[in-house]
Amino acid sequence: MTPTSSSPDDSAHEHDGPPPARLAYDRHTWKEIVHLLSDLPVALAGFVYTVTMVAVGAGLSVTVVGLPLLAGGLAGVRVLGRWERARARALLGVRIDEPSPLPLRPGTGLLGRLWSGLKDPVAWRTVLYWFIRLPWAVLSFTVTLVGLFVLWPVLPFVVRGMTNADRAMVRALLSPSDELERRIAELESDRGIVVDTAAADLRRIERDLHDGAQARLVALAMGLGLAKEKLLEDPDAAAAMVDEAHGEVKLALRELRDLARGIHPAVLTDRGLDAALSSVASRCTVPVQVTVDLPARPAEAIEGIAYFTVSELLQNVSKHSGARTASVDVWRRDDRLLIQVRDDGRGGASPSGGTGMAGLAERLGAVDGLFVVDSPDGGPTAVTAELPWRDRAPRLGGETARAGARPGRPGTSSG
Repeated sequence: MTPTSSSPDDSAHEHDGPPPARLAYDRHTWKEIVHLLSDLPVALAGFVYTVTMVAVGAGLSVTVVGLPLLAGGLAGVRVLGRWERARARALLGVRIDEPSPLPLRPGTGLLGRLWSGLKDPVAWRTVLYWFIRLPWAVLSFTVTLVGLFVLWPVLPFVVRGMTNADRAMVRALLSPSDELERRIAELESDRGIVVDTAAADLRRIERDLHDGAQARLVALAMGLGLAKEKLLEDPDAAAAMVDEAHGEVKLALRELRDLARGIHPAVLTDRGLDAALSSVASRCTVPVQVTVDLPARPAEAIEGIAYFTVSELLQNVSKHSGARTASVDVWRRDDRLLIQVRDDGRGGASPSGGTGMAGLAERLGAVDGLFVVDSPDGGPTAVTAELPWRDRAPRLGGETARAGARPGRPGTSSG
């Protein structure tokens, strides 16, 4: 048989897979033959690596180095899978998306990274691929090699059938179909973070109430009791004690207001992010320029996370940055809410630096957010947070209040 000329729509076939087999040795058939002949050495190398990796890692799992070796071997299997997908794209026309990288949260420790690598579903599916691949590669290589001399007239049909089996194997074991399972695992991890964060917040509130307002109110009750006893015996002393109790009441009210603001500030509920962030900025020890450019108010949960993120970052600016000025910018891009806090301080900030940034990164990650710190030594520092935009549910009896609804440039206020 003589080779046929390529048709004008060959490029389309290149993307959609080869055309139906026919009695002709076109370029698709030759690519498939090359793929089948290269199957044996490729499958042999993948099989040897996989068996060695699993055997050594599992055998040494009772020692300190066993599990890290196994996790490293699985990372190598991922690389082999990427190369195999590239070979399938080049020779079989199989277009498969690359699986997403392992989800590693900021601040994840060594054991967390190790466990994430050991339970990587992409790597384990690739391990299964190389175990199945070798016997099939021996068969397909032998049939193709013999067919070049014996089955020449019908070889295109034989080759097409075997490469279709290859395509099915690649799609079944090397495609990112495990994303649902990984997403479930991420959600379970995020749920744990949310539960831990909520428990920590409850403990903080209980501690603040017990050590602050509650202790002050107990002292106030005792002082008023003593004043009552002295009211007839020593009116002047009783008046002084009542005056002191009045001061204690003011301090208790201030502590309760601060505590309520830490749970959820009223200004955020009533007036939105623009006013709430301006209020936070006014308490910062350096001048802060606040710019909020939002067409509407996001969902209450997203709005609250944005508020507390900026509040924590501005506390870091006050305590650690040594800055002279700072700025807060909030805007929406497509379906994301973006926040950037900048300062001209000394820099060197890091999520692992013990300034609460690791906790912020975890909270944002729990709602599919991102947290990026750019803080070279000497400054300036720019912290960017990204949250998913979710529309605010309408309130019963009226429309939801809108923050920053002015078109064009955002409203600007100074702290």
